[in-house]
Order: sequence, then structure tokens, then C-alpha cells
Amino acid sequence: GVNNTPSNTNSVLVTSSDPNGIQILVTSPSDDEGGGKEQGEGRYLHFDASNVDQFYNAHSNRQGIAVLAFEVGPGCLQQLFERYSKLHPKLLPTEYNRGLKAYENKASVLEVCAYYTGESSTSVADEGTRLRFLERCASKEDSSCKLPGIFPVPAEYRDCHPAYSDHWVSNVVSRTGFLDTLEDVLSFTPKVDFNAGVVAAGEAQIESTVTGNQSIMTTTEKDSALKDQSQIYLPINNALSKVGHVHGFLEEIGQGVQHVASRVGNIIGFVQQANDRRQMFGEGFTFLNIPRSYYGILTKEMLVKGISRQNEHTSTKQDILSLECAHVVYDICITERLLNDDCSLILDKSKDLIQETIDSNIPSLYQEEYSLNRDRVVETILHSRYANLYNLLRDHLSEDSYVAIVRNQILVDVQGEDLLFQIFTSNILQRKSGEEAPFFEFIQRVCSECMGADGCPKKLKPGCGGFGIRNFLTL
Repeated sequence: GVNNTPSNTNSVLVTSSDPNGIQILVTSPSDDEGGGKEQGEGRYLHFDASNVDQFYNAHSNRQGIAVLAFEVGPGCLQQLFERYSKLHPKLLPTEYNRGLKAYENKASVLEVCAYYTGESSTSVADEGTRLRFLERCASKEDSSCKLPGIFPVPAEYRDCHPAYSDHWVSNVVSRTGFLDTLEDVLSFTPKVDFNAGVVAAGEAQIESTVTGNQSIMTTTEKDSALKDQSQIYLPINNALSKVGHVHGFLEEIGQGVQHVASRVGNIIGFVQQANDRRQMFGEGFTFLNIPRSYYGILTKEMLVKGISRQNEHTSTKQDILSLECAHVVYDICITERLLNDDCSLILDKSKDLIQETIDSNIPSLYQEEYSLNRDRVVETILHSRYANLYNLLRDHLSEDSYVAIVRNQILVDVQGEDLLFQIFTSNILQRKSGEEAPFFEFIQRVCSECMGADGCPKKLKPGCGGFGIRNFLTL
């Protein structure tokens, strides 16, 4: 959709192939100085250029994510205004301090400042980032273009993966202050504490808490769980050290939304498609380059021990090669360029090529030992591509799925019996290389399909798989 009303900004609404999924509104100042109209007179307040100016002034003139928007049910918007007026009046912008803004036959809108500059209530409002609440009119049935002033335009989606909102991550000065504010006005409560709130990776230390509402959605249907967006998760970070991305973001940009995460139903297909289109057209998302050591590298010990399969008793398992023979095979893999510099197997090296290479280079002294276990040796070398993931997930995935995850550099985490697949884009809205900037995250939640005591499938849990604490530490 686009904003085609008189305004001093230009706006485009971007959605995925499902208009009920993620919606990202992109706004920039226009050359039109407002068509001769003053702020608030005959125009949508949320499109006024003063909002863009406020964001830039609060964020060192950096581009970024300025607003998180939520739709609320009938009658809720007035209640929110009353709570903010009573408990956090400093967070009400001037144009909304007398009440919400109603747009006839469309919707009513309330905007508030998201954060204080310091502790809750005792400091002034940080005017850089806003929360926008929208309540549609009863007669407004259109599921897309909910924001007043946005009008639909024809769009065609070909073989696109729909995406749905999952969580939005803020970097703030006072984590507890933001948590208190959200609990006061929205009744949000903490859902997950990373390591009792403190996360450390090397010298970088942060505190992180996930807060949110209490969704009443329950289902056993995967498609319904994918599309449901009634559960809101807001991870909130603050820095404890002067090292790391959270500290750098706050120092360079200020408080704000570091990244937004969206769910997809098939992350391997989604990322593969994004990578293919970028290679074909030279534009589109680029993703973080994950070192192959995250997935697995070949070691001499692996060549000695072989693959440790699920449910296999290690006490009765025999070595497949002596240490001396393993050294020889390992050296062949290096000298014949089967491995990358980090000792990970080059992904396009086939089983036949690996076998032929070792067959033609193995010294006669080790020929018999190698030949007796050749199939297991080659299998071990191929398995090394994803050995670390296999140790985590075992036989839950096929070899093809494992290799696709490695090829597309998808991250994996486990929480209980649930899986989380995730991938991060490179920085977006970044003017200079090396500067802190927001980014996107895409995830796939694979909930456990366990049966309950009654023999029926257990309900799928919102947020199953967690938020990737292992990957957070890795990154």
C-alpha cells in the first residue's frame, strides 16, 4: 500500500504474500512541505515529517526502526490512553496528550514514546522511538492496510514465503524501567530470562529479558501456530560492559529497536530462495557469514572414532582407523584440497570424489587398514560437514536437510524438545561499513509433537524453541 494523501512525507507499506502477516511501513520526508497545511490540520498525524525529524534528532541522524505498531480490540485504545495519562504522562507526545486521534470510518490511533531516557517515571521521555496502537472501526473489515492514510495497490507474489511477526528487540538504557512501564500499561510480564538475566560472551556482557502478553491461543495445528500473532514478545537488552553490539548500538545510535524477527514455515526454502535471487539479480538480503566451525570441521579424532550414532553404546564401539592411519588420511584431505583452510569439508566435494582421492593417494603401508573401513571413513568425512549440529539434533533431520542448513548458514538451537532455526541479515539502513545499524531476523519454530497423558497431541506452545541463547552467545 501507499500513502497518497497530502503529506510532507512519502510512505510505502510492504507486506509478505499474506497480508495478515508482517507489515513494514517505510517513510521518508518529501519535497512537499505539507501542501500548505499545518500539523494536525486535515492530515494524518502519523505521517507528519516532524516524526521523522524527532527520530533523526534522537538517533544521531541515523536511519532506523522508529515505530512498533500493534492493533488492539474494541474499547482498548481509550483504556490505554487513560493508563498512560495516569501512570506515565511524560510518555504522551504533545499531539496525543489530549486523547487518541480518531479518523472517521477508518480507525483510531494513539502513539506514545516507548522509553524514558533513564529510569521509569523519574526521567524524561526519549522521543526517538514510539509505540503505535490502532483500533479499527467496527465497519472496517479489510485485513490489510489497517493504518489510516494507506491505500492498497495491486501486488503479485510469485513463489514467495509468507512471514509473520514473532518478536521485536530493543536496546535500552534501563531494562527494568522499560519492563516496569510495559507492565504498568499493558500488563506485560517477563517470559524468559537468559541465564538469570545476564548473558556474557567474552568481554561483552548484557542483561536481557523477554517480556510480553499472555496469549490465550492454543492449537495443535502447525499452520495455525505459524500464522497466529496474538502472542507478543519484546526482548529487552541493556549493556553491562563497554564491549559488544548492544553497547555499540547505544553509544552510536541511542535507545531503539535493534532488530525485528519474523516467522516463516520453511526457513531452508526461504533462505535458499533469497540467496538464489540475490545471485540472479544482484540485490536483496545478504545474511551474516557464519563460520563453518559452527556446523562442524574434520578432525583426526573423528577419523579414528568414526560417527557416534544415536542410541549407540560408546563402550562397545570400535575405532575405524589407527591414529597413524588417521593422520595419513587427514593429510591427504588437506594436500588434495578437499578441506577449506578451517578444516571444514568443501561442500561440493562428492562421496565418489572423496573416495577416489584417498584411494589414489593412500600409501601402501596403510592400504589394507584403510580399505577395510573405507566406507565408514568416507561417511565420517561427509558427516563432518554438520557434526556439531548432529550432536545437538541427532536423527531428527535428514542428511539433505543438514547440508542445506550448512549451505545456507542457518543457525540452530534447542529448548527442551523444541527446535529453533534462525538467520540474521547483515545490517540494514547502514550508511557506512562498520557502523552499528538495525537488522532483520527470520526464524522457524519447530514445536515438539509429543502426546499428552490422554493420548492426544499436546498443544503447541507460543515461542517454542526459545530465542536462541546459544546462537546469541555465538554471535
